[in-house]
Amino acid sequence: MRYHALSIGAVFLALAIGVVLGSTGLSDRLVSAVSTQRDDLAAQVTDLRGQRDDLAAQQRAADEFATRVGPAAVRGALPGKSVTLVSLGGDAADVAAVSGLVGQAGGTVSGTVALTDAVTDPARADQLRELASRLLPAGAQLPAATDTGSLAGGLLGSALLTAPNGPATNAGQAQAVLAGLSAAGFAEPGATAAPAGMVVIVTGGAAQGLDAGDAAATTARLASELDRRGGGAVLAGRTGSADATGAVGVVRADEAAAGGLSTVDDVQTGTGRVATILALREQAAGGTGQYGSAGDAAAPAPQP
Repeated sequence: MRYHALSIGAVFLALAIGVVLGSTGLSDRLVSAVSTQRDDLAAQVTDLRGQRDDLAAQQRAADEFATRVGPAAVRGALPGKSVTLVSLGGDAADVAAVSGLVGQAGGTVSGTVALTDAVTDPARADQLRELASRLLPAGAQLPAATDTGSLAGGLLGSALLTAPNGPATNAGQAQAVLAGLSAAGFAEPGATAAPAGMVVIVTGGAAQGLDAGDAAATTARLASELDRRGGGAVLAGRTGSADATGAVGVVRADEAAAGGLSTVDDVQTGTGRVATILALREQAAGGTGQYGSAGDAAAPAPQP
């Protein structure tokens, strides 16, 4: 019994020693392999950071160049044209930059209307529908569609836009519509606008949240309806706006909408802002196009 016990103990001791020695060797090899991989990844990260910094520097240079030559590039593009700017989720800096370029292009900004997120809020859809019917100027008609984007676009278009060869819009009625929207929380207070022939709708990037798709669709339909009401329209959004949950992306995915409404998907850049003005000029000439840096854009900007 003692012999068997010692034999069994010796076997287990040998196994234990073997495991310890084997694991130590494996551990050393594993540590060496991980260390090598870590060094490789660190080198890749350093290389990618360098590439990122180079691309960022190139983008800044391109933006600065476009900002400097923008006034010259758009000069005379909109002679005598009146333009209304409608912001729905747009950045104030983008609106101000586009407004300045309209003036440098020979056009006039008739007014700026900043709509609130309440326009795209499903919980307030019924209120907006009722308001659109109540505020509609005399003699005007809302679209047959019942979605809030089309109805809001129809209301704003009837108040703020004058169709080519159509009767002039009444300035008093336009102010009444804006005041009603502001009082109900659908527009920022203090908005003033005279009737115009063309419109730029400025929006942000991709919509976020559970209702992102619906919000993007509402903005897209509002812009499409404004395009039908006036003498030309451009929907200009930031990077991400051409995604599936971006208003520009929704328009581009709809062949009928994209056939009449021009879009720009990088309005936060100098190039995108110039493209917006050139797209307006193209609209005035009866053309349309999809511009920007997204994969589904036809070109960075219209031909000068």
